[in-house]
Amino acid sequence: MLVTTMLHGHVTISDPVTKQVLVDKDNQIHYENMSEALAYSLANKTGYTALTMAFGNGGTSIDSTGVITYLPPNTNTQNSDLYNPTYSKVIDSGAVGNTDVNKNKMTIRHLAGEVYTDILISCTLDYGEPANQEAVDNSANLDNAYVFDELGIKNSAGKLLTHVIFHPIQKSLNRLIQVDYTIRIQTLTNLSGV
Repeated sequence: MLVTTMLHGHVTISDPVTKQVLVDKDNQIHYENMSEALAYSLANKTGYTALTMAFGNGGTSIDSTGVITYLPPNTNTQNSDLYNPTYSKVIDSGAVGNTDVNKNKMTIRHLAGEVYTDILISCTLDYGEPANQEAVDNSANLDNAYVFDELGIKNSAGKLLTHVIFHPIQKSLNRLIQVDYTIRIQTLTNLSGV
């Protein structure tokens, strides 16, 4: 019997105060780096577990008429990275550097009898972070370091595991941003193999 593993990711970015959903879309998996991370995890080897959520502002360009051009997710080579990483947060609740283990964490969800398991990664950018952000979310400067249009999950070796590109969202002092990033690991069984 052939067993196939499928990975699927989905990201929701919202303001937890207003409940406004800012982004709700699927993401791309970096299959080479993810397969290596899964193998190291199964072999109980350190150095490849998911560690940080990285934010960047290089995934889009906007022309003078307001048309947004989206770059493809950067998941082609082992050394792939965000186009322009500008900020990151530790999401491993057991790691040094996690500023709030209740808001920045990974949770495993599995239902008995199902052939999939979800990793729910939660990350909150609080009012005071990142440092040096603008006071309110009305910037005309979309090249600002904290006008995010891409994010990804990186492992403790610094390798990109996932990448998603979306329309620009400004993080400023007057708003919280919560990211809920789900990675589903699913086995497909009962397939005939050679």
